[in-house]
Amino acid sequence: MKEDEEEQDMHITMEPIGFVHTDLKEVPRHWSVSDVIGKLVIDEKYIKGLKDIKSGQRIVVIFCFHKNQNFTPQFLSQRPSHRKEELGVFSICSPKRPNPIGMSVLEVVRINAGVIDVKGLDMLDGTPILDIKPFIEDKHSCQSYKGQKS
Repeated sequence: MKEDEEEQDMHITMEPIGFVHTDLKEVPRHWSVSDVIGKLVIDEKYIKGLKDIKSGQRIVVIFCFHKNQNFTPQFLSQRPSHRKEELGVFSICSPKRPNPIGMSVLEVVRINAGVIDVKGLDMLDGTPILDIKPFIEDKHSCQSYKGQKS
């Protein structure tokens, strides 16, 4: 099989590491304009991976837009509600995307076992969490950077 054919036949499967919980039925359209408090409830088998997350830090949460409708080419260009012109899907934060993956930068309010209380939530209740990463402002704040100060 040629490389092009292999790429076309590729399928990616992901398993949620947890789910979002909030009492709100509607959330702000983007984390940068949100003060909403909610919970990230992480599956027990991944709790050990949370050990160095601390209150006050920011984390990047990768999630699935699980209520997203099927993407069609008509959504390659969209007009956000706060704009007058249509923009390309890859230049905006619309949930209508070829792959329904979202990303939010949230502030950790508290962490207790597998529950992370966060501020800045822009996800619906029941949203599947795919991954959590540290928020890196520059190379010096990256844990794996050689010159990182402890």
